Amino acid sequence: MKLASIRLDGIEKAAIVNSEGYVLLGMLNAVTGSAWSETIAGLLGNEEVDGLNAWYRAGGAEELARFEAIPAGEAVCAPLLRNPPKIWGIGANYTEKAAEMAVTPPEGEPICFMKPTTALIGPGEAIVLPKGEHRITAEAEIGIVIGKSCKHVSEAEAMGVIAGFTPTLDMTAQDIHARNPRFLGRSKCFDTFFSFGPHLVTPDECPDPAQWTVETVLNGESAYRTDVTRMIYSIPYIVSYFSEMMTLQPGDVIMTGTPGSVPLRPGDAAECRLGGFEPLINPVAAE
Repeated sequence: MKLASIRLDGIEKAAIVNSEGYVLLGMLNAVTGSAWSETIAGLLGNEEVDGLNAWYRAGGAEELARFEAIPAGEAVCAPLLRNPPKIWGIGANYTEKAAEMAVTPPEGEPICFMKPTTALIGPGEAIVLPKGEHRITAEAEIGIVIGKSCKHVSEAEAMGVIAGFTPTLDMTAQDIHARNPRFLGRSKCFDTFFSFGPHLVTPDECPDPAQWTVETVLNGESAYRTDVTRMIYSIPYIVSYFSEMMTLQPGDVIMTGTPGSVPLRPGDAAECRLGGFEPLINPVAAE
């Protein structure tokens, strides 16, 4: 199942994605008498995604075909969430990127950082390059969205607490980070430096690791491409690792690393392409 947040008359509403476009959860409730939450935040916060997906897989997908859908070309996708409880990132998690950075993460200890919710934008919204002589880059990454409140999750249990996955773009002021590696968090905290969406894809619809590609794309041209088998720290390991430090909450987002970064200039378009997912594209503008 694929979910999206659609902006209609200034209000952001949850929808299921099908071949015809987007079917609003509000319409599903009205027609079937169900009572699903009508925002992505509500679906996650009430831990409803698994139940909705079970309905979808047990015949709901066919039932949706008779509902009126908003055509994909007419829909405006918003960020999946406006206020995730936490936004975490993993650095140097693909072998190629780690080699490029000459980084060898300690065994079992990924490089990690946080981003504020003020950094968040959605599909089609502008990445704004801050004033000053900065060198800003964008990185495509798989984003994990947590679906259940949990702590001390084993790797074997990890996929069971994930609501789904989504494309993300992680922006960095490389000039700040280059001055001192301790400035990593500062280099990533600017407004508009985190984008995600447009679709939340449940784990059962994700490709096999060797086919699950990750591409950083600039102005329509693929600059870096790899697949999930090249991760140093696997998705289950990442979820388990963070859950040992803190309680993970529904709606938490964890970026899982990139194959490579591209420099941004005003007028560019940065893009995250994940195999089997709708791409995430953001234009670039000057402040």
